[in-house]
Amino acid sequence: MNFHSTYTTFENMNVQGKILEIQDTQQVKDTFKKREFILEYAENPQYPEFLKFELIQDKCNIMDQFQTGDSVDVHFNLRGRKWTDPQGQTKYFNSLQAWRVQKAEAGSPDMPPPPPNMGQETPAQEPEWLSNDKEEDDLPF
Repeated sequence: MNFHSTYTTFENMNVQGKILEIQDTQQVKDTFKKREFILEYAENPQYPEFLKFELIQDKCNIMDQFQTGDSVDVHFNLRGRKWTDPQGQTKYFNSLQAWRVQKAEAGSPDMPPPPPNMGQETPAQEPEWLSNDKEEDDLPF
């Protein structure tokens, strides 16, 4: 079979969140294994995101030191793949390939502090033209 695929990688990204699930290592082929885990990322706590990361080969054992509920900082590469199947249809796949996972520590130099008012609604200020007390009405009707 002749398959055509190309890869795109965005490297050295990171995100901080809470481990929601850690899956067992899967032996995909004789020479390839992977392990997946789910991270709850809550930039806005009202709308958390659930991100699935994968670890491959010798990185699979990184998750042995963690458990669900741990807050971690995940360094990863964003991988994108274009694949053309035997029928000629093109499909696209993305994966978040983790290469380092560390316990998140508040105030750590590697960890930026949370943004101000994170999770709190900031009231919108009324535009000046709405709060203008002048009785001027330049509308023709």
